[in-house]
Amino acid sequence: MNRTAMHVMVILITGMVIGLIARSRRIEREQAEAAQVQMEAEVAEAAVAEQSAAKEPVVVEGDGWLSEFELTERSGETVSSKELLGQPYVVSFFFTTCPSTCPMQNEKLKILQEEFYGKGVRFLSISCDPEIDTPEVLSEYAKRFEADKDQWLFLTGELNYVRRVGAEVFRLPVNRRFHTDRFVLVGADGEIVALYEWPEPEQFDRLKKDIGKLLAGEKIDDSKDEGNAS
Repeated sequence: MNRTAMHVMVILITGMVIGLIARSRRIEREQAEAAQVQMEAEVAEAAVAEQSAAKEPVVVEGDGWLSEFELTERSGETVSSKELLGQPYVVSFFFTTCPSTCPMQNEKLKILQEEFYGKGVRFLSISCDPEIDTPEVLSEYAKRFEADKDQWLFLTGELNYVRRVGAEVFRLPVNRRFHTDRFVLVGADGEIVALYEWPEPEQFDRLKKDIGKLLAGEKIDDSKDEGNAS
């Protein structure tokens, strides 16, 4: 075999090897993506299965309807709704192992924190998977979003109680690893101002405007707001 033929052979073999490696990596990537889709589908299926139960608030006999709450912050400190009076705040529900929606939701909260940093509004992210989301886990998770320890609180509590807080205090169905894509804006007086579908750009922009109005001491006209709580 002459030198030219040998060079051609080497080039052909090298090309085949590179092609096989690329094909193998593509297959691995496709398998990983398929596994991710399957995992998200299983999470969604579980959420749908639990949704009906979450829509009915669980009331412990003798306790009545919740109008206040106490939850544990990632710092280990107890935070009560009474302590939050005097400043508006935004409430959302999430869980740290959520593969898709929750990270996007918390990126939205990060945007709000950056826009209103140090301006007298707080953000409450309440876990709906408290068995996993201990204060230590929440503390690590909060670092992903550069959550300010004073302005953005990550809260947890016993699941049945969290269900009640969601349904009875904030008018949202909540269950283990299930929550809606809504932010709840609460006024400085502790009363719900409005609910907003955060994936909708118009409603997210409306939320930012309404926070600004509350901080400026302006009244929010909810008669023109489809995202309002009334």
